[in-house]
Amino acid sequence: MEGAKAMKRLVAGAAALAAAGLGVARWAASHRRVPSAAKDPLESSRWLGITINRPPDEVAPAGHLPEPLARVDAEVRMNRAPGDRGTEIYARPREHRAGADAVLARLRGEDPRTTVRTALRETKSLLETGDVLRSDEEIATTRPTLPGKVLDMALGRAAEGGRL
Repeated sequence: MEGAKAMKRLVAGAAALAAAGLGVARWAASHRRVPSAAKDPLESSRWLGITINRPPDEVAPAGHLPEPLARVDAEVRMNRAPGDRGTEIYARPREHRAGADAVLARLRGEDPRTTVRTALRETKSLLETGDVLRSDEEIATTRPTLPGKVLDMALGRAAEGGRL
């Protein structure tokens, strides 16, 4: 008799936990902050921008782009930042991918937006500090478990995302 009551409580608790998890998952899905490339067809053509704490004549002397930006195939425009706070640089890849093609390119590491984002980040670092700053190398390069492989993939792409 005691075992039956404990089993009922266990089943009721598991059902309540599953319902709460489903509710949280639905809420999270409805409150996405950033649209994915598959849902936003204009994502691949949007401008990526940074502000560099240098005047325009130091950012692009004689109209020559800084080396990280010069080596990517991207449209680039520059403006003086509001309030005399440096230079704004905007860039976007010339090649636009949308839908499933954009998602697959990102998974394969061939997304042109990632290349432009990395070039912008390197340009900002180079012009403001004089060097392209990188994080320390990993101690272990491969992890044999599935969570370790997922971690390796996330660390390999860490420089691609985030704020510029």
